Amino acid sequence: MHKPPAAADSLSPSENAQPEIIAAVDLGSNSFHMIVGELRHGQLAVLDRIRETVRLAEGLSDKGDISPDARQRALDCLSRFGERLSDMHANSVRAGGTSTIRRAREDTGFMVEAERALGHPIEIVSGIEEARLIYNGVTHSLPPTDGLRLVMDIGGGSTELILGQGPQPRALESLHMGCVSMTERFFPDGNITRAGFEKARVAAQLELRPVKAFFRNAADVDAIGTSGTIRATEAVAVALGVSEGGLTLEHVEKLIERVLECKSTADLVLDGLSERRAQVWPGGLSILAELLHVLDIERLHISDGALREGLLYDLLGRLQHEDARERTVKAMMSRYQVDEKQAERVATTAADLYAQCKDQWGFSKKIAGNVLDWAARLHEIGLDISHDGYQRHGAYIAEHADMPGFPRAEQRFLAGLIGGQRHRISSSGFKLLPAAWRKPALRLLMLLRLAVLLNRSRKSLKHADMNIHVTNDSLTIGFDKQWLADNPLTIADLERERDFLEQVGYDLLIE
Repeated sequence: MHKPPAAADSLSPSENAQPEIIAAVDLGSNSFHMIVGELRHGQLAVLDRIRETVRLAEGLSDKGDISPDARQRALDCLSRFGERLSDMHANSVRAGGTSTIRRAREDTGFMVEAERALGHPIEIVSGIEEARLIYNGVTHSLPPTDGLRLVMDIGGGSTELILGQGPQPRALESLHMGCVSMTERFFPDGNITRAGFEKARVAAQLELRPVKAFFRNAADVDAIGTSGTIRATEAVAVALGVSEGGLTLEHVEKLIERVLECKSTADLVLDGLSERRAQVWPGGLSILAELLHVLDIERLHISDGALREGLLYDLLGRLQHEDARERTVKAMMSRYQVDEKQAERVATTAADLYAQCKDQWGFSKKIAGNVLDWAARLHEIGLDISHDGYQRHGAYIAEHADMPGFPRAEQRFLAGLIGGQRHRISSSGFKLLPAAWRKPALRLLMLLRLAVLLNRSRKSLKHADMNIHVTNDSLTIGFDKQWLADNPLTIADLERERDFLEQVGYDLLIE
C-alpha cells in the first residue's frame, strides 16, 4: 500500500503578484479535459471547462505505439485547447498525461508533437501522483471535513483509490483497469453479453484483491466517486428513476440488467448517456459494481472535482509557494535519515554557486534552481542503504520512489543529479531527459558536484569570498588565499574534479 509522505508545514503565500489566468489540462485515456481559472483576490474562479472524447487508449498497441488515427485525434484536440489558452492569455498552464501516455513508448515523437500543439509542456503523471491529484481536486470541490474520505475514480486505462482525512491523503493506489481497457478486453467489437460482464467483474475482483482489506476496513468513511464513468452512471440512474442521487450496488446491478437488453454498444441508447460514453460504459460498469461490492460501500456520493481540478489547485499551490514537492523532499529526508545539517550545507553552497552563474549560463526557468536545491538536500539518501556507491542507490530511489508532486521527467532529472554527484560523469545519466534539458542538467550537475566536494569535511565552510565565473566550456572558481593554504585536501579534490570535468568538455580553473 502506497502511503504519502507526512505533510510538512506550508510556507507562507507569496506576496508577489499572481498570474491572473491559470489553466490545467488532463490528457486522459478516454477524454482530454481542460479547465481555466482566474485568480481574484486570492480566490480561484473557474472561467471555462472543455472536454473532448479522444479515445487515446483505443489506439495504443501492445508494443506502446499510438495509431495514426488516435494520434491525430489527440493532436487536433490539443491544438484547439492551445488556441483557447492563447485567446484567454493563460500565463501559467499545467498539463498531465495519465495511463495511456504512461504506457506509450517514449521514442515515438508523440510527446514532442503534443507539446507543440498545446503550446505548453506536458508532464507524464505516475499512477500514484494521479491519485494524489484526484484527491486534491475532490477536496477542493467539496465542503471541508475532518472525517475519512474514500475517493474512487474510474478512468479509461486505470482506476485510482485514495483514502484520506481532511485535505491529506493517507493511502493511494492506482489499479491497472479502466473503462476502455475493460470494454476492449471483455466486450470485443462492442458485443454485450452476460458472460462478458461476469468475466469483467472477476477480473476487477482480482485487481482489487491485494488492496481490499485496507480500504474495506476503514470505518465511518464517506465514499466519493468522480470522473466520467461514475458521473455518467449516476446521470443514467437518475434519468431512469433508478436513483434520486448517488449510487448503490443495487442501482448498478439494475443498470447492468438494462444494458444486457442490448446486444451491442451501438444499440445502447439511454437517457443521460452520451453516444461516446456508451462505447466504453460496459467495462466501466463492471469495475464500478465490484468497487461497491468488494469495498462494501453502502452509498457512493458523486463529486465534480477530479484530476483536472487537482492539477489546477496544485499549480495554484506552487504559485503561492505551497508546493507538494517541498513536502515530499522533507519527508524523504526524514525517511532515509538524511543528515539535515550536511544537506543544508551542500544546499547553501549549491545555491550560492547557482546564483553567481545563473545569468551567465542562461538558467531562465525557476525549476532549474529548485531541482538543484532538492538534489542537494537528497544527495545522501542512498547512504541509508550502503556507503559504497551511495550515489547510485540514491539515484535509484529518486527515480523509482513514489514522490507526490513530481512528474516522471522531474524525478529523472533529480535522479540524474544525485547519481552523478561524484566520481566519473556518465553520459547516460540524462539520456532519458528531453533533449533541451540535457545541457542545463549537465551544468547543474557540475554545480552540485562542486557543492558536495567543498563540504566533504562536514563542517561549515570558512570562505565568504568564494566566487565562480563560467563560460560555455569553463568554470573558474576563486577562494581567499588563506583558505586555499588551510585546505590542501580540498584543493586536491578540486584538481581531481578538473580531470572529471575535462572528460565532458569543460575546463575547471582554480584561483
